[in-house]
Amino acid sequence: MAVRDVFYKGRNFSISYEIVNKDKPVDIILLHGWGSNKEALKGVFSDKMRGFRHIYIDLPGFGKSTNELVLDSYDYAKIIDIFIEELKLKKSIILGHSFGGKLATLLNPNLLVLLSSAGIPTKKPLFVRMKISIFKWLKKMGLGSMYRFFASKDAEGLSQNMYETFKKVVDEDFSSVFRAFKNDALIFWGKNDTATPLSSGKKIALMIKNSKFYELDGDHFFFLKHSKFISDKILEFPFKNSL
Repeated sequence: MAVRDVFYKGRNFSISYEIVNKDKPVDIILLHGWGSNKEALKGVFSDKMRGFRHIYIDLPGFGKSTNELVLDSYDYAKIIDIFIEELKLKKSIILGHSFGGKLATLLNPNLLVLLSSAGIPTKKPLFVRMKISIFKWLKKMGLGSMYRFFASKDAEGLSQNMYETFKKVVDEDFSSVFRAFKNDALIFWGKNDTATPLSSGKKIALMIKNSKFYELDGDHFFFLKHSKFISDKILEFPFKNSL
């Protein structure tokens, strides 16, 4: 494991990362989802795609990377972009799961790999909408510190600034970002995903013209069982020969 300091918006972000297959010429950067860390992807992909140099990153505020600000996805992408530039990495292939999928798309790699990406808002259940309304009222009354009683499981245990960040990123509509992506993309999705439903994946596949879409058995973490299939598809992708 290594740490790289990135300066952004007047603050220092200590970014924890790990590189596997350091001597390989083609970079694949892997970005985890919300509430996770680099180990989630490293644990299933590090022994695959051995011809690529793997870069596993803890996003700011997760794992061993720091964050003291309230950020949105564009901020996250900019921080990672600075990190990539300073380490002189190449955006040959960027793989992103869930929240990491939005960042991967913004980073505009030559080959984009999405695993159940976030970015297509879905209507929240009535109970969740009620909790949000109650929290907004409490905040107006100066009782915003009670957010922990109303936070979703994705927000449990977060600091105040990370909870505010969560609220910013959770409902971002990335439809225009997906439509604007012009390079090649491989999109993989869990058929039983309830966090980012299969219908969202199908919409993204239609928005990104140069994409291939794969439905796989499993939920939001379907890639734990299908890492070999995903890796094989990346390896056989014709575009890899010109990376």
